[in-house]
Amino acid sequence: MRVGVPKEIKPGEHRVGLPPTAVREYVARGHQVLVETTAGTGAGYSDEAYVKAGASIAPDAAAVFAQSDMIVKVKEPQKVEWERLEPRHILFTYLHLAPDPAQTEGLIASGCAAIAYETVTDAKGGLPLLAPMSEVAGRIAVFSAAETLLKHNGGMGLLLCGVPGVPPARVAVLGGGVVGMNAARMAMGLNAEVVVLERSIPRMRELDDIFMGRVLTRYSTLDAIEEEILKADVVIGAVLTAGAAAPKLIKREDLVRMKPGSVLVDVSIDQGGCFETSHPTTHAEPTYTVDGVVHYCVANMPGAAPRTSSEALVHATLPFGLALADHGLDALKRDKHLAKGLNVLGGQLTHPAVAEALGKPFVDPYGAWA
Repeated sequence: MRVGVPKEIKPGEHRVGLPPTAVREYVARGHQVLVETTAGTGAGYSDEAYVKAGASIAPDAAAVFAQSDMIVKVKEPQKVEWERLEPRHILFTYLHLAPDPAQTEGLIASGCAAIAYETVTDAKGGLPLLAPMSEVAGRIAVFSAAETLLKHNGGMGLLLCGVPGVPPARVAVLGGGVVGMNAARMAMGLNAEVVVLERSIPRMRELDDIFMGRVLTRYSTLDAIEEEILKADVVIGAVLTAGAAAPKLIKREDLVRMKPGSVLVDVSIDQGGCFETSHPTTHAEPTYTVDGVVHYCVANMPGAAPRTSSEALVHATLPFGLALADHGLDALKRDKHLAKGLNVLGGQLTHPAVAEALGKPFVDPYGAWA
């Protein structure tokens, strides 16, 4: 198969769909890989490194799309990209369609097969291709919160870790999944006071064991959320429903009762955000303030660490990408977990949560949801 790797064009995005090490794996399996010139530069990979791995270098994105059967990316296609997609294409990338009707319509119109990293599952019901970026995002969220708390960045002027005689910040993490656990780990490591709100009792037991009681856990009710956000200096939104829009856990009217200069970090922003006042921001302009509360809502947080993120991501995606290159869409018949990654096929929505969120019909061409 001809596999194409275009340069990411979303603002502030420096990751790349395939590092040279992954290209070598595709080439060893007999596939051709075409990489847009400078696609890997932001993550520290030169065109020469790709050529050494066996790739060909394309002069621009148009050539990559025109000459490839499968497109491997990191972030959701932008308008100029989805307009280049055709029915013959397999698109393998993060999509996050539920809060993005424009992209959805673009992919439907293209006729392509769009497979989303974030909805591929595993035998335990996990999301293995979302997990590595969730790990990175959860950790970056704490660093970003600590920086945003500083006065010159709009925060209350509080040092997250405190100093002897002065208490540290209190961090409330909404959600105890991969993002939440990694955020709690980093915040605890910086000596913050941390509470995780979660609805799975078994998961809370796991977190209690992992952190040996050093992180508080609370069952996530409306009352518990209200109590904790009023005490918190930092709130990290880390909730996820696979394929669906994130629930709004903090309303606009809650902000006026929160501490002035406190910080909201919405890691769920790719799925629409879990705070009512959230809207996507960029690394160049990461924050804005509503009712005295600073919002950090960067939609591609892992893009700030492109080398780490690109390598961590491809370690998870490579087996699935190779399966698609080897077998085309027949790979979806062979692996029901990969089939659950299919969001769009031939102009139809093929993931139930995405279809429900957008109010559109759903089809199940590979029986993944039967």
